[in-house]
Amino acid sequence: MTAALIWLIVGVGLVVAEVLSGDFVLLMLGLGALFGAGSAALTGNPIIDVIVFAVASAGLLVLARPALKRKFLSGPGVKTNADALVGAAAVTLSIVDAHSGQVKLAGDVWSARSIAEGHVIEPGTTVTVVEIAGATAVVSAEP
Repeated sequence: MTAALIWLIVGVGLVVAEVLSGDFVLLMLGLGALFGAGSAALTGNPIIDVIVFAVASAGLLVLARPALKRKFLSGPGVKTNADALVGAAAVTLSIVDAHSGQVKLAGDVWSARSIAEGHVIEPGTTVTVVEIAGATAVVSAEP
């Protein structure tokens, strides 16, 4: 059996085994083995094949694996962007009423309005973000 075929079998076996683990380590090693198979088919030098496998596997583990984990394992329960701000505390910077105002939210200054018509919130009051409407934080004064 040629070295390229052995690398190929090991690579495919690791990729298939990844289905059981789901941690993306075996996938990266399997892809490294496939690179080793390509190297074996081109060069036939086992030392170069092992070096190609090691470099490809290490590079994939360091560069690709963290991005894949963030993308696929974060799950639908992770709030991002404006959704992550709903329920957060903010501090009013100016008078906030049903039409206008400003709050300091997550380190940034946001346009804001009160959730209740006729409800005026004084500057320096801690408020809770009820929703994000466009670029405006709709807030409610904490009791």
